[in-house]
Amino acid sequence: MTTVDTLPTTEQRSLRTRLLSANTFWIALVLLALLVVFSALAPDTFLTFFNFQNLFIETSVLLVVAVGMTFVIITGGIDLSVGSVLIFASMISAKTMQWMSPGQDIGKADWGVIAVGLVVALAGGAVWGLINGLLVARANIPPLIVTLGTLGAALGAASLLNDGTDIRPAPSALSDVLGFGTLEGNIPNMVVVAAVITVLFGLVLHTTRFGRYTYAIGSNAEATRRAGIGAARQLTNVYLLSGCLAGVAGFMSMAYFQGTTISGNVTLNLSAIAGVVLGGTSLFGGVGTILGTVIGVFIPAVLQKGFNIINVQQYWQQIAVGAVLVAAVWFDQQRRRRSKN
Repeated sequence: MTTVDTLPTTEQRSLRTRLLSANTFWIALVLLALLVVFSALAPDTFLTFFNFQNLFIETSVLLVVAVGMTFVIITGGIDLSVGSVLIFASMISAKTMQWMSPGQDIGKADWGVIAVGLVVALAGGAVWGLINGLLVARANIPPLIVTLGTLGAALGAASLLNDGTDIRPAPSALSDVLGFGTLEGNIPNMVVVAAVITVLFGLVLHTTRFGRYTYAIGSNAEATRRAGIGAARQLTNVYLLSGCLAGVAGFMSMAYFQGTTISGNVTLNLSAIAGVVLGGTSLFGGVGTILGTVIGVFIPAVLQKGFNIINVQQYWQQIAVGAVLVAAVWFDQQRRRRSKN
């Protein structure tokens, strides 16, 4: 047999090896297995267009936050503040739109006012992201400590804006179009926005210099600095991105829930981190994909939806998600040990 004859077999084996060693492949199998199990247990209720439509809508806000979190964790950092930043962004946006609306009736806000509200939400998220980035990258304070501090600060600032109470309702036009509107009558606009953001930043992460520098910092920050890459600037921009996406998510949340939700998104940071880690992004940095994050976000969502349909107590849902999360981190550690040997 000639070298040419053996080449396809070698390439096939190499492809198979890479596929089987990829975290995303195994996480996708877990998600597929969950879908098959719940479809078999409750085919008339789980395996329906209505159920999956709701599933996609309910994960849209979380997915946008998790995309930003993916960049942060790939650098070897963490952002505990995203839930509070989301709340702050939605509160300051709603307060601005309320102030600009006729008679301060936010429900009657027109699209000009809504556009200003979106800009304010983005700016609000960006400010907290910039604070996180500067303290982590320039002051060299551990990201866990920085974002734990801004978690409380952002939540407190959000509460101060309206004396600790939510602002309701959201502008009717915003809720009708973004919160409950659909594209072609079937695809919710919330899902469309989340999908566009996910694809866009997936391309940024995997095809641009910004993405390569993000991976480089997570792989070896010191080597990145010695190579002449502005590591501090890059790290600051990554946290800035996370804050901006939390701001967008806050605007989306306000549209869907028809108002702000001070108490409803406090633990969103933990859900985002869980989704990113479940998707194969390493807590040690340098490894991760947006596709993996998408899959990781849907695993707890499918578990929760499936357990609700088959009437399993909420406590078992939490145990199941926790077990899967611990297993994902354990597999990541095993992969790292094998790569070093």
